[in-house]
Amino acid sequence: MEREKGFSQWLRRRPRGGGRGAAAAEEAAAERENLLLAAVAAGFPLAEAAFPEGYGCSCDRIGCPTPGRHPVSFAWQTQATTDADRVRRLLRARPPANFVTATGIDHDVLDVPAEAGYQALERLEAEGVEVGPVAESGGGGSLARVLFFTATRGTPEDEDEWWPCELDCHPETMDEHPGLRWHCRGSYVLVPPAELPAGGTVRWLRGPERPLPDPLTLLESLTDACARYADVDGADLGAPAWPLGR
Repeated sequence: MEREKGFSQWLRRRPRGGGRGAAAAEEAAAERENLLLAAVAAGFPLAEAAFPEGYGCSCDRIGCPTPGRHPVSFAWQTQATTDADRVRRLLRARPPANFVTATGIDHDVLDVPAEAGYQALERLEAEGVEVGPVAESGGGGSLARVLFFTATRGTPEDEDEWWPCELDCHPETMDEHPGLRWHCRGSYVLVPPAELPAGGTVRWLRGPERPLPDPLTLLESLTDACARYADVDGADLGAPAWPLGR
């Protein structure tokens, strides 16, 4: 399948011993670094995140409920950076680390169930709409999501025009909001490439080099696709988390 190609290939590469294995590992590490630096070049501020370790998480929290899906520091919002040299140093100090990108600074993310996301992506591209960078998170199953990276609404002068993502659920707890989520100020998403527990991944479907679209150009197609997804799966999507004027 086409989805198994491109940006996700490094995730399936494993050393097979000897010099050949070491060379393959170095190549995979270099490709991963290049992908993260491409996100930095696109203006996505990155902060170090935990990664899956055995059956758990690399963090020191016993029974971490979201292994590999959260930042390593409570100060992730201030630590998020677009400094390529700093990201290189973080990655080389902890090669398996995942990274999150802080939203609401230079970009937002519209986050929908995977099947709804695939439907919307097909419809939008058939209509000639510029969809911008698009990622898949989860690698399959009911928790899989598709992430549409968009321009941000920033910080309006009127603070009543938006609300932070914490008001509907924390960024990593998708089960609390199975419909469309709008990651804006105070939120984050894992940036590709990243590894998740049980072999899941976060990977680009459309690369970060694409220009960021206005989120409102995608919203109708995404909400329609979510409604169809709810009809098929019988999911109760509740009220969508949209940072619009009230």
